[in-house]
Amino acid sequence: MRVSSRRLGVYAVALAFAIVVNFILPRLMPGTPVDAMVAQLGPRATPAAVEAIKARFGEIDQPIMMQFLDYLKGLATFDLGVSVKYYPQTVVQVLSRATLWTIFLVVTAIIFSLCVGVILGAVAAWRRGGRFDTIVSPFAVILFSIPPVIVALTTLFVFAVSLRWFPVGYAYDPNLDPGFNFTFFGSVFMHAILPVLTLSPFLIGEFQTTMRSSMIVVLGEDYVTMGRAKGLSNLAVMFGYGARNALLPVLTNLALILGAVFGGSIVTEIVFNYPGLGLTLFTASVARDYPVIQGQLLLMTLATLGANFLVDIIYGLVDPRLRETGR
Repeated sequence: MRVSSRRLGVYAVALAFAIVVNFILPRLMPGTPVDAMVAQLGPRATPAAVEAIKARFGEIDQPIMMQFLDYLKGLATFDLGVSVKYYPQTVVQVLSRATLWTIFLVVTAIIFSLCVGVILGAVAAWRRGGRFDTIVSPFAVILFSIPPVIVALTTLFVFAVSLRWFPVGYAYDPNLDPGFNFTFFGSVFMHAILPVLTLSPFLIGEFQTTMRSSMIVVLGEDYVTMGRAKGLSNLAVMFGYGARNALLPVLTNLALILGAVFGGSIVTEIVFNYPGLGLTLFTASVARDYPVIQGQLLLMTLATLGANFLVDIIYGLVDPRLRETGR
């Protein structure tokens, strides 16, 4: 499917706007990276140490326009700078390590929630007004109304602290050496269960509600009636004729709420001390690490825009009518 030049123009304008906002936001916080590093030194902040810090990170105290030009130059050359908090590591090194964990967490939660939410929404629409619908649909509304921080703190206290069924934090057992073996992967799996379950209620509620509403409309279409007239089974009509076409609004909703998913992952990673982008952004904000904050906000923007672009393409694959019109 072709993506129109108008849509590409919208993406370009959104990216340009995000680049400017990403530069401004960190600088609205009180203090500077130099002030934060000097404060961390405490009694060790000798004049020589302060001068050394200013010599290394003094460009952050330059006039705002000079900083902005350096920022744009870095973006043009794919150089996001050096981290203040994790010096001498570069921003790319810091974010690359954290991104892998966040992608694993978010993608796992989305896939799990999409499967559960779509199935529940399709069945609830198929049995509209029945007992299943009257129980599941109101419960879905409750699910996406609960803030992720409440879910995170509750699951942590109940399942990790009180019952001790799962680890209280980290991405894997700190005593293990990362490696391609079942012990390491098993540890990663166990440590990911609570964070994934924390992100899932909101997503399941959104997907179930959207799928149910879309499915109700689709079930009234002529091709669904035709499928029933052919004598196909309920499952074949429900998922082959109904659910496939009802998925379009669900995919759109996924792209729209991706920002909220990242927001939920930030809270989740902080609560569970999960070494992803959320925890990295938190520690970078405390340290006034402008380069890392700028790089991460830009990465999240690119992920959101990329998801919308991907949905535009998937639309054409799922709905042949859009392929034919070339929209």
